[in-house]
Amino acid sequence: MTAYWILSFFSHLYSFYQLHRFSKEHEVSLDREVQLERGFLIWGFKKDPTDFEWSFWNEWAWQSLLWSLIGHAVVSRLAAYFLPQFRLAVLTVYGVLSAGWLLGVRGLTLLMLHLSITLVVAQLRSSILSWVCSLLLLSTLNVTAFQDFQRGWYTSEDQYYLLLFSTAVCSLHCISFSLELCWRPLQAGGPNHCHPIEVKRLKTLILQFYKLTAYCFYHPLFYNGPIVTFRDFSEQIDRPVCKVSVVYVLSGILRVCVWWCLAEFMIHFMYMHAIQSNETYLEMLPPWALGGLALALVQFFYVKYLVLFGVVSLLVRLDGLEPPKLPRCVSIMYSFTGMWRHFDVGLYKWLIRYIYVPLGGSRHGVFRKLVSTALAFGFVCFWHGCHDYLQYWALLNWIGVLVENVLALLFSSRPLHHVIVRCLSPRMKRRGLALISALSTAFLILSNLLFLGGIHVGRIFWKRLFIQGGSFTCMDFLTYPCEK
Repeated sequence: MTAYWILSFFSHLYSFYQLHRFSKEHEVSLDREVQLERGFLIWGFKKDPTDFEWSFWNEWAWQSLLWSLIGHAVVSRLAAYFLPQFRLAVLTVYGVLSAGWLLGVRGLTLLMLHLSITLVVAQLRSSILSWVCSLLLLSTLNVTAFQDFQRGWYTSEDQYYLLLFSTAVCSLHCISFSLELCWRPLQAGGPNHCHPIEVKRLKTLILQFYKLTAYCFYHPLFYNGPIVTFRDFSEQIDRPVCKVSVVYVLSGILRVCVWWCLAEFMIHFMYMHAIQSNETYLEMLPPWALGGLALALVQFFYVKYLVLFGVVSLLVRLDGLEPPKLPRCVSIMYSFTGMWRHFDVGLYKWLIRYIYVPLGGSRHGVFRKLVSTALAFGFVCFWHGCHDYLQYWALLNWIGVLVENVLALLFSSRPLHHVIVRCLSPRMKRRGLALISALSTAFLILSNLLFLGGIHVGRIFWKRLFIQGGSFTCMDFLTYPCEK
């Protein structure tokens, strides 16, 4: 196992070095195509700015988001000390004002309209109607005419995309709230005999709107997640804020800074996003550099979300909430099931609670499980925009999860399990599992590349890794030891 880890580590480094060499050899032509930026982190190196998400959130962080998040932490602490009974109200007001400051009055009005429609439909206590309403509201994000109308509200494209991301996250929060309301209605407190029934209903409606606004506009989770269900949020937000040591805060900030520097280091040394956007370069890449590109893309995606979720998770913990666990390193993922469970934990729990389990899940037969899983992946595809490459990605993930579950059932069946226990030692069982998982790992890499790069990237990797086979052995060697 030590030899495996050593070989895997140096294989990763060598593949990254080959990708770095290719990046420097074609730096001039890449600069002409994508306009590489002047590097500021490492002297003498240019920076690949073509990962939209990283550039977008970096720009907004330095422009306003970082300061508004720091302001949230200060306001939360002051409210917990001076107004502990009204802390949630103070945080709600701060979140609404911050959203209005960044998104404008029209953007804030749009979100309030989403909340109001969601709340009105939820009063019918029908999960089906709540889902229909939420899907209709979510579909407006993909209507071209509506997109152009919203773009007209802002002077820059980045402001529109901030509204788009905020609305997408808000839609998940609205679905969570409306379904929880259907399953377990919120009631206004106080004796029932003191007020007429109409007054009681009005108080209940106001309470519900307040809870929904507090949940959706909670500032750390407002723009990009991670996703926290309404049940978890409502149960944890009223807890007393614990004292947090300065060492804990500083260590959390230091970890985020290290992850941010690592992400910047990668896009200074390897122009993987600029290369993957051009099919000519993908065809030209030597086998080891091609393997390095695949690894660099998924590793950068992982580090990027360590930064994005790491900042938010630190603030959420300071408020007394328990955020979802941070993503697990993709280099130790060797199954579709594990990828979904351990990368975006908040989204996974959301899908399980509101789609998979209500539709039957694994407790109502194979057919219900197939349908539940398919609709969960279908919703994720729809939520991300339902582009053609996302449809292939969702289909590949659905097939991968089903195949893994079938194999797990097969090997756990009594006759085959008895043979395995009798004939194979623990080491051989581990090696056999690794051999079977190698194929799942290869297709998992392919699905991740489809998601990150689109159909053209998936098609070229499919041809070069699976059809031609020139670098398949290289990629399998790179991923096999570390993961197993």
